[in-house]
Amino acid sequence: MTTIVIGLLLPLLGTMLGSAFVFFMKDEMPVRLQKSLLGFASGVMVAASVWSLLIPAMDMEASAGKWSVLPAALGFLLGIGFLLLLDELTPHLHIGSDKPEGMHSHLSKTAMLALAVTIHNLPEGMAVGVVFAGAEGGSTPISVAGAIAVSLGIAIQNVPEGAIISMPMRAAGNTRWRSFVIGSLSGAVEPVGALLVLLLASVFMPVLPYMLAFAAGAMFYVVIEELIPEASSGQHSNLSTIGFAIGFVLMMVLDVVMG
Repeated sequence: MTTIVIGLLLPLLGTMLGSAFVFFMKDEMPVRLQKSLLGFASGVMVAASVWSLLIPAMDMEASAGKWSVLPAALGFLLGIGFLLLLDELTPHLHIGSDKPEGMHSHLSKTAMLALAVTIHNLPEGMAVGVVFAGAEGGSTPISVAGAIAVSLGIAIQNVPEGAIISMPMRAAGNTRWRSFVIGSLSGAVEPVGALLVLLLASVFMPVLPYMLAFAAGAMFYVVIEELIPEASSGQHSNLSTIGFAIGFVLMMVLDVVMG
């Protein structure tokens, strides 16, 4: 039980650590650092999706032969579709943009920024919950150490994410403490989402391969829709490429060594 609690809280702690950057840095994050961190976060999420979610989903269906890829393919597409629908329906505002997306609303800018982050973090929380559900099930190729590796990897990528959220809040005129709290709360949806998946584990267990792939698809959507466009726009995009490579390799090594 203690291991599960730690695993669920690690991503939130990573977000809080990143949000604390607002106490030690100037009002704006250097562009080079932001590009590097965005690339790093993208690499971690892509590697976690492939090594910790899609491959285990196919391994669980290995007895189906060449059709073992079917649950992974369907689940992946459903995850992409779910985030696409959520993105279209939820009023939100991306950091650095003044144009709201989703359905029209009269929400404040801060509220729409928070909703954008919630959409971003939801699949990460689902990924943590589903791998721990698989590890606790005992009949899957996912070990508890492997689940911890996923949680740790997401926590690592949440460090730059927390900084990327809190620093613009500070630049917009909020106090350092308010910026820290908003940045930290942006990660609160992750343990909540993970806990909900765990509580419904008995329901999800028969379709676990689909759920693993679903979480992978949702994470890929976030990377393609948000992280990579932000990382590759403007100057110093080569730094985001380097960050991506480092993040991908780090998560791959964590998964193999701890799995």
